[in-house]
Amino acid sequence: RMLTRTPSVVAQVFLFLSIVLVIAIAVIQINQQQTLSPGLKYGIVLDAGSSRTTVYVYEWPAEKENNTGVVAQTFKCNVKGPGISSYESSPGALAKPLDDCLNKVKERIPAHLHKNTSVYLGATAGMRLLRLQNESAANEVLASIQNYFRAQPFEFRGAQIITGPEEGVYGWITANYLMGNFLERNLWRTWVHPYRKETMGALDLGGASTQISFIPEDSQEHFNSTLQVKLYGYNYNVYTHSYPCYGRDEAEKKLLALLFQKSNTSSSVDNPCYPQNYNTSLTMKYFSGSLCTQTLRPANYYPNQLVNFHGTGDPGLCQEMVSLLFNFSACRDSEDCLFNGMHQPKAKGNFVAFSGFYYTINALNLSGHFSLQDFNSSMWFFCSQSWAQIQFMLPKFEEIYARSYCFSANFIYYLLVHGYNFSAETWPQIHFQKEVGNSSIAWSLGYMLSLTNMIPAEGKLIQLPLKPALFAGLLIFLTATALLCLLFLVYLCVVSHNQKNITHVEHVFIPE
Repeated sequence: RMLTRTPSVVAQVFLFLSIVLVIAIAVIQINQQQTLSPGLKYGIVLDAGSSRTTVYVYEWPAEKENNTGVVAQTFKCNVKGPGISSYESSPGALAKPLDDCLNKVKERIPAHLHKNTSVYLGATAGMRLLRLQNESAANEVLASIQNYFRAQPFEFRGAQIITGPEEGVYGWITANYLMGNFLERNLWRTWVHPYRKETMGALDLGGASTQISFIPEDSQEHFNSTLQVKLYGYNYNVYTHSYPCYGRDEAEKKLLALLFQKSNTSSSVDNPCYPQNYNTSLTMKYFSGSLCTQTLRPANYYPNQLVNFHGTGDPGLCQEMVSLLFNFSACRDSEDCLFNGMHQPKAKGNFVAFSGFYYTINALNLSGHFSLQDFNSSMWFFCSQSWAQIQFMLPKFEEIYARSYCFSANFIYYLLVHGYNFSAETWPQIHFQKEVGNSSIAWSLGYMLSLTNMIPAEGKLIQLPLKPALFAGLLIFLTATALLCLLFLVYLCVVSHNQKNITHVEHVFIPE
């Protein structure tokens, strides 16, 4: 009887322990699991502008908190040399300048993520002009870029020429995203749509075009240039217009062509917008070879002929010449028509002015927002300086930009005041800014935001205390042990019951 009782007690102990361990392991596995982020994702955008190419690296959490696609700029690299449209006659030469930046990008992004990192190239007004002028040359430049990226470890999503309205809207998205006008963190550190927060207008000045984008007072008014943008579940009716040939570089070429046209001599031309005592020789092709200046091209056009431009530093005459670049008579005093026959709703609210706007304002030693009077006095003072004095006034001196800041300032004045109708009262609503935090205000981030919102969010990874194989093995082993113990106990019960019956029968048949 003692022998029978001992296995029974052991079996009961093992059964109890097996059941307890199965429950304990299951509870631990469920309650102690850790949620891990699948890490970061990266995207690369090449902003191929008319004057240069800039490479931006963006990153965001792969699970995209709240599916909002919270994107941040982590690296920026300016490609050496001119914009890609300048390589029309030698597209193969594009690779070398790109290499320098791309090698730095490879170091910034973990190697195991290279093949899953998308690269997008967006070309702007410089390439838009080249396509109009020479479509096959534009296609060759894009094909050369495609070939270059085939040899790179990243996932190249194509090189495309974006339209003017796209450039304007993407710039507007970037500015408002960085200002927190689409998303903000609440007390619980989750992303929410800001309550009653107004969006800002965006003013972008590139080398070959300029863009204005904002939400008009009456969004029901149907202007040809109003686009509906859907972001994070909200609709925005954005007025956007791009003016080709009104970028800083192309506008200055028009001025030079105009000065040449009005000059008495073809070899030496006075330029009131260049600093006093500044001299430079430019080829006819430089200022008259562009599509933007073909109406000003002289009859005796010799592309390689050199023309000497002599700076006179005359602010009043410079302003007068710059005004000739705008056609204000085409509107015939129509209230919503500003220049070149373009209809535009009244500019409303605050604006952020970036790219070429910012760099010119910075050269005048101004920043942020200021009065129109301050701008005019700074512009007049700067334009009155000699070339020797200007070299000491600028924080960073580069001849090609330094000689043109007076022109740029006058051009900005005419564009904003007479072109877009900003007045002395509304001028302080313009904030001249280069970046917010560490992120540049440029169309490329808006482009990236729209693209990442189309990429499905990845699920979070669950890390369990026990590896699934070990957990399953332990579960099977302990369950099997419990079942064996249970069967053994049943067997002992049956045996014990049978023994009792036999004892009882023997007791009955014992003779008296």
